[in-house]
Amino acid sequence: MNFSQPLCRQSRQLNRLSQFSQFSISQNFHSSYTLRRFIMSSTNYKLVCLGNPLLDLQTNVSQDYLKKYDLKDNDAILAEDKHLPIYEEIINNKDLILVAGGAAQNTARGAQYILPENSVVYFGSVGNDVYAERLNEANAKYGLATRYQVQSDYATGKCAALIYDHHRSLVTDLAAANHFKPEHLQKAENWKIVEAAEAYYIGGFHLTVSPEAIKLLGEEAAKKNKPLVLNFSAPFIAQFFKDQLDSVLPYVDYVIANESEAEAYAESHGLSNTKDVAEIAKHVAQLPKVNEKRPRTVIFTQGTDPTVTVVNNGDGKLDVNEYPVKSLAKEKIVDTNGAGDAFAAGFVASLVEGKNLADSVDVGQWAAALSIQQVGPSFPFPKETYTK
Repeated sequence: MNFSQPLCRQSRQLNRLSQFSQFSISQNFHSSYTLRRFIMSSTNYKLVCLGNPLLDLQTNVSQDYLKKYDLKDNDAILAEDKHLPIYEEIINNKDLILVAGGAAQNTARGAQYILPENSVVYFGSVGNDVYAERLNEANAKYGLATRYQVQSDYATGKCAALIYDHHRSLVTDLAAANHFKPEHLQKAENWKIVEAAEAYYIGGFHLTVSPEAIKLLGEEAAKKNKPLVLNFSAPFIAQFFKDQLDSVLPYVDYVIANESEAEAYAESHGLSNTKDVAEIAKHVAQLPKVNEKRPRTVIFTQGTDPTVTVVNNGDGKLDVNEYPVKSLAKEKIVDTNGAGDAFAAGFVASLVEGKNLADSVDVGQWAAALSIQQVGPSFPFPKETYTK
């Protein structure tokens, strides 16, 4: 798998992208904030999010195009050499939209959309380029603060979001995102933010970059009895980064995944039943845990099928529930890219607000329904407010 490319190898693609940046990014994410102004000095954010910041290149493609590159519907992969031509090819698509992306960054923006001002801060690694500035502009519109580690030798990462009939296939070239270092979190001004936070959210994609950084947050969460949420994010995480996933799960209080990711976990861990999401959730809920003061809670979404939750209350007592998803007319669905990130945003924002599990799932489903009525992983303005 291709984890990153030096800046010199990406310069041609970035130059080509620049012809779109003036319109496609700044028009969609216009903000009065400047990059410097929005890197705030506050240390009192309630939620810390960690992930891989990316610029999404979103476009519609045919099923034949997906087959050409051995891509699947509703999947996410890291780009291999054979996938690299995709970025050049889709630049010429008339419907190309550039969107501030990266799964955990999407969730961070969504959580800030729901929570009061100055509630969420996001950590990740970007290049020293205009695309990092555009990501900050997009985040500023939502009020999301960023603490990027800036790389001089690598460009900001990108993700081809290929849409076919309301399904999406994501192909990611991590670039700068792949070079995040735990030391960035440990800087005095950043660690103050970590220590002051009330909850932590990790995108599973970051397991390919720095499990050590995730463990740092996990140790802090366990020591201070604060919740840590991990999203599996994609099937390949459990398939190809099994050891990294297993190394951080003991610190995780809340596990979020969809049915495909749950199945991939079951297959990679040799579970006898790889299709029953409730049984898989029970297994994950009972895994060893560092902070025994908090029960392990597993949340598996299934698209329009009910969301399944399992809570391990200790002594072998598992609380299993299903939460039906409210129907949404097909004509209202604009784009399902980022629906899972939006669910996670609603859920983790509710966690910060102290809501119970049932209400947190409901807010997650509401946020997902709101997002899929927009283009890309975004939310409508003026802001809409959740009502039970």
